[in-house]
Amino acid sequence: MCSRFANFAVALTLALVAGPAWGRAPTFDGVWRNPRDTVHLELRPCGAFICGHVIWATDAAKKAASRYSKNELVGQQLFRDFTLRDDGTARGKVFVPDLGLTFKGAAQHVNSDTIKVKGCVIGNMICKSQIWTRLPASSN
Repeated sequence: MCSRFANFAVALTLALVAGPAWGRAPTFDGVWRNPRDTVHLELRPCGAFICGHVIWATDAAKKAASRYSKNELVGQQLFRDFTLRDDGTARGKVFVPDLGLTFKGAAQHVNSDTIKVKGCVIGNMICKSQIWTRLPASSN
């Protein structure tokens, strides 16, 4: 269960992106790593929204994702329809491949290179948050 929640939190990290506010400082575009550095996600505009795609993952993360998804983890769009809200959070849909489920997620910037992602299940009764870090452009 711990591994599943960790991957759920990974997916929620992408929730920080925002369509209309794209380009304002701090931005969400770029590549972000989860706290354990097992998944790297690229956040980018998708029309009026922000999307997040897995661009790199460890073998362990790939194996965990393969339990519920027939698709390869690398290349999967985990974040869909994220928009920026007036309170500075971004909200959208997050697909968690190692659970095979889609959840609502929210996130916000801690600073320009750090985001806090929070995801809840069962009507906001069980929540998890993580801090994600932007990777330097040279390492992408």
